[in-house]
Amino acid sequence: MEGKRENDDIPQGGDTSRSLEDSRGSDTSRKDEGGSSDLSRRGFLGGTGAALVVAGAPKLGSSEPLSGGAAEQEVQAVPRTAIRVTVNGTEHRVDVEDRWTLNEFLRDQLELTGSKIGCNRGECGACTVLVDGEPMFSCSTLAVWADGRDIQTVEGLERDGAVSPLQQAFMDFNAPQCGFCTSGQLMTASALLVNNPNPTSDEVREGLVGNLCRCSNYNAIVEAVLATAGTSGSGGAQ
Repeated sequence: MEGKRENDDIPQGGDTSRSLEDSRGSDTSRKDEGGSSDLSRRGFLGGTGAALVVAGAPKLGSSEPLSGGAAEQEVQAVPRTAIRVTVNGTEHRVDVEDRWTLNEFLRDQLELTGSKIGCNRGECGACTVLVDGEPMFSCSTLAVWADGRDIQTVEGLERDGAVSPLQQAFMDFNAPQCGFCTSGQLMTASALLVNNPNPTSDEVREGLVGNLCRCSNYNAIVEAVLATAGTSGSGGAQ
């Protein structure tokens, strides 16, 4: 009975070929419909994504470069101030832009590159110079504020081509590692020894607290300062 029902379900003679062709044709049409639908969906998504990318992309070249006259006018528009400043014993009378930091003035105008730019926000101490004998972060001090002041940089520690005793002690105790913070450490320590010729180790650490050493060579730096002072670290002479 089951076999009879199966035979009955199959069309006879020429009807079979037509049925198969109709079946293949309907399948093909469904595939074509599905394929065109998928392609259309992909095309829509691809087109939308491209439109979003184009809409969000900056318009390169949309701003025209300033002409020579306009650029010169813009530079001239920056306020400038005439200052008189003594740096390492030499007096300078110069016009500075009001936006320049003391560090920029020393490095870019006077070519005294010993004062480094570390954090550029007055936190690491690599840019330390002495202003009227006091340590100051030159990266957060405007050059115009130095008018009439006496500035000393690390280049000014040498005398007749010879390094200072503190600089020599830094070398003897291997205080510099990468060396980037060394100039700031030297300037702060120099001021410390002027104000306190016989510091204890705790006083040295407290005095250098504003100068960071990313190599963490603090113990050697403290030892170098104490050796320069000729103290044992407890406040008494060696």
